[in-house]
Amino acid sequence: MEIIWYGNSCFHLRQRGCSVVTDPYDPEAGFRLPRITAAILTLSRPHNKELDYTRGFRGSPYVIQGPGEYEVGGTFVFGFPLDREQKQKNTAYIIEAQDATICHLGNLCHIPAREETEQFDEIDVLLIPVGGKDTIDGAQAAEVVSLLEPTVAIPMCYCTDGGDADMEEASHFLSEMGVQEAKKLATLDANKNTIGRQPDVVILERSE
Repeated sequence: MEIIWYGNSCFHLRQRGCSVVTDPYDPEAGFRLPRITAAILTLSRPHNKELDYTRGFRGSPYVIQGPGEYEVGGTFVFGFPLDREQKQKNTAYIIEAQDATICHLGNLCHIPAREETEQFDEIDVLLIPVGGKDTIDGAQAAEVVSLLEPTVAIPMCYCTDGGDADMEEASHFLSEMGVQEAKKLATLDANKNTIGRQPDVVILERSE
């Protein structure tokens, strides 16, 4: 599975026969999302702008916007509520495809209790917010990584050149993880044969 990052919490997970986009955003968010084809869209905290923007995708994607079990074209998606102490509901998603198991934590803003994480087992790639503001910050994110023990962690929702100036930079998370210099990639090829050879933390460059 190829993982591409478009900024904020929006990723494109694609492999043959499957294309998943997480948290598509309105251009007012500070980035411009390219017009792409998707079979599945997952929304962690759906609101009007996100729901309106889902109409801009090719392929008539199946929209998932809450907890439950879903199967679309051989790809399994499991949504779990992780919204303690939040005014807006947040759903975390586990996406099981042929090559890898991906966990997208959405706009998580608390460190989950152990009973909340029982379903998050054997995660190949964890997509985790690290910037603070409306999500957990770098120090909290490092605790969550230690709790969930993914093979690879990819930070999201942090300060970049294109936006989110009021969030922490990813360097805070890297410092808490004890990573002096993370590997930077345009895309991550995540599959069972190669994922264990990747560093513990990977920084994805924002695609445009």
